[in-house]
Amino acid sequence: MPLIAILRGVRPDEAVGVADALVAAGFTLVEVPLNSPEPLKSIEILAKHLADDCIVGAGTVLTVEDVNSVTSAGGQFIVAPNLNRKVGDAAKENGLTWCPGVLTPSEAFEAVDQGADLLKIFPAELVSPAGVAALRAVLPPRVLIAVVGGITPQGMEDYVAAGSNGFGLGSSLYKAGMSPSEVKERATRFTREFNKLTTPS
Repeated sequence: MPLIAILRGVRPDEAVGVADALVAAGFTLVEVPLNSPEPLKSIEILAKHLADDCIVGAGTVLTVEDVNSVTSAGGQFIVAPNLNRKVGDAAKENGLTWCPGVLTPSEAFEAVDQGADLLKIFPAELVSPAGVAALRAVLPPRVLIAVVGGITPQGMEDYVAAGSNGFGLGSSLYKAGMSPSEVKERATRFTREFNKLTTPS
C-alpha cells in the first residue's frame, strides 16, 4: 500500500495505538517526522512493534546526523522536504531507502542521478496533476514518485491518473492528539479510495 502515514506531532506514548489503527486500515508505511516530540523514541518503539506489519521511517530529515540517529533507532527509510546530497549518501551508506523532496525537473533528475529510491513531489499545492503528468512523461519509467502536501481521499484521483505511484498523507490523515479510532476511520477512507483507483475494473 503506497500510502505513507505522516505522524507529525505523535508522542511515544500514543504511537502504538495510532500505528495499530493504521495497520488495521491497510497501511504499511509509517513516517515519524523529526520535528515531533521525542521522534527517535517513537521510531524505536514502532520499528519493534510493527516489525512484521509495517516499514517505519523518519521524515523532515535534514542532516547526516539525523540519518545516523534514525538508523540507530531502527528506522528503515529517510524522507526529506528537500534534496541534499549528503543526506542521500548517508541514507544509502546506512542501507536505508532515500526519499528526497523535489519540485522541479532539474531537482528530480538530480535526485535520480544521486540514487534516490523515490521522489517526493513536495509541496503538492504547487504542482498540479498536469505538472506531475509532464514530469512523469520525461522521467525514466522505473522512477517512483509520491505526491505530498494537502492530499485528501478525493484529491488522489487526478494525481493517480497523472502517474503518481503513491502519496504522503499528513494532516488530512493524522493530527497530533487524534484518537486511534478517528485515525482508523480516516485511514480506511484513504485505502478504500486508493484501491478503487488502482484496481483494474
